[in-house]
Amino acid sequence: MRTLRYLIQLYMLAAGLRRYGAIRALAGIELVPAWAPRTLRALTFYIPRRRGLPDADGERLAMALAAMGPAYIKLGQTLATRPDLVGRPLAEGLATLQDRLPPFSFAKAKETIERELGGKLSDHYASFDETAVAAASIAQVHKATLPCGRAVAVKVLRPDVAARFTRDLSLFEWLAGMAERNVREARRLRLTKVVEKVRETVLREMDLRLEAAAAAELAENMSSETGYRLPKIEWDHTAKSVLTLEWVDGIRLSDKDALEAAGHDLPTLGSKVVQVFLTQALRDGFFHADLHQGNLIVQADGTIVAIDFGIMGRLSKLERRFLAEILYGFIRWDYMRVAQIHFDAGYVPKDQSLEEFAQAMRSIADPIMDLPVEEISAGQLLAQLFATTERFSMQTQPQLLLLQRTMVMAEGMALHLNPRANMWNISEPVIERWIRANLSPEARLADAISNLPRFLERLPARLERWLTDEEVPVTPMPDPEPAPPQKSSLFPFALGLIVGAAVFKILTL
Repeated sequence: MRTLRYLIQLYMLAAGLRRYGAIRALAGIELVPAWAPRTLRALTFYIPRRRGLPDADGERLAMALAAMGPAYIKLGQTLATRPDLVGRPLAEGLATLQDRLPPFSFAKAKETIERELGGKLSDHYASFDETAVAAASIAQVHKATLPCGRAVAVKVLRPDVAARFTRDLSLFEWLAGMAERNVREARRLRLTKVVEKVRETVLREMDLRLEAAAAAELAENMSSETGYRLPKIEWDHTAKSVLTLEWVDGIRLSDKDALEAAGHDLPTLGSKVVQVFLTQALRDGFFHADLHQGNLIVQADGTIVAIDFGIMGRLSKLERRFLAEILYGFIRWDYMRVAQIHFDAGYVPKDQSLEEFAQAMRSIADPIMDLPVEEISAGQLLAQLFATTERFSMQTQPQLLLLQRTMVMAEGMALHLNPRANMWNISEPVIERWIRANLSPEARLADAISNLPRFLERLPARLERWLTDEEVPVTPMPDPEPAPPQKSSLFPFALGLIVGAAVFKILTL
């Protein structure tokens, strides 16, 4: 019965793709067998297409997924970060996918608020606008006023969202599992992990208390940053399905004309977005991962206020150390060292050639080192890395998908506000601070001292295994955290490479 249910859902998916002329997009995905699009067309031949559809397959696919519901929107947004799965043209088309749905009724919003906070709506808010100001796949937002007179934004979870996500994500898991059992390339790309990441992200977004906690943590990390802040959380009016926070007046970063008319310095705003992202990712390892232009508001004094913290990303200390190690190798143009780090840490399988991998790193890095820094694009670099390292069976790390996506989005926003933005001049202050903190002799000594107790604690067990002729595992980069080393994504390599190029330019000025 479960298989029958999945087949019915699969047919409904095919029908949705047919309406938007998106079945053709499947032919461009390498993992999809050639017979599949033909079969779907034959099964849905009687369904008429909509008129006025765009020519690009990726945009048609984005429209189809948006029409099919919340889980498909989240899947499309995840696939937009994986050109290795869907190809660069489709990934670019899916990047246009907007998380917007029609709002649900005020009566349902009121019912949720009263159930979650207790009492009546008027007990918590002096006024409450019945019309939602924004509606997405997970929740919608209303403007309200607290009894003390403060204006607030109230985010209310969709009543049926959990059931819809559970149903659709089960289908995705079934399809990913079948692909991994039958296609070797699907196992390398870890499709089930991609779906797990979607599920994990969605479950986190469906508890608005976690979103409030994420906003509070990020606000604490960025408290010393000028020109950037987060709205205040109203904890007394927040529960699992209701989030109340400060109402922010200003201009969305997406409205370039309005920003110019208000007299804001657009290049400065673009620079600030990139520097804030790098600071969060490199210094703190905790960053705002839904960095599209609609989630950044510019106040009258030029301060950027970030909103919507349902999607956050983390970078472990191990991953940041890996970034520092490969950065050091690229600064010295020591590609064999970079390759060896990948092999020692297990990021590239042992059956691959160390020398050939080092040569592949050189083929990517040398041309970048010879380019003017303003001509190096993070997005293009990621595309080249996916194409070059695929043959070395490098596995991706699902938790870094958000970081890859945010990196490209930050660059895109800077170029939106200032088409002549020089990413490396913008990044230089943050990069210099990060290098001093991670690559200086003092930082390396402090790191070694902090790891010494853990090394001594494990020493007796290692000696015992060695004395009994058992293989002693080599851990060239011990992790102070309890989690074992995991397979790497391309993002640390990509960021290390582009930061290395920038540092090289700085040192040769």
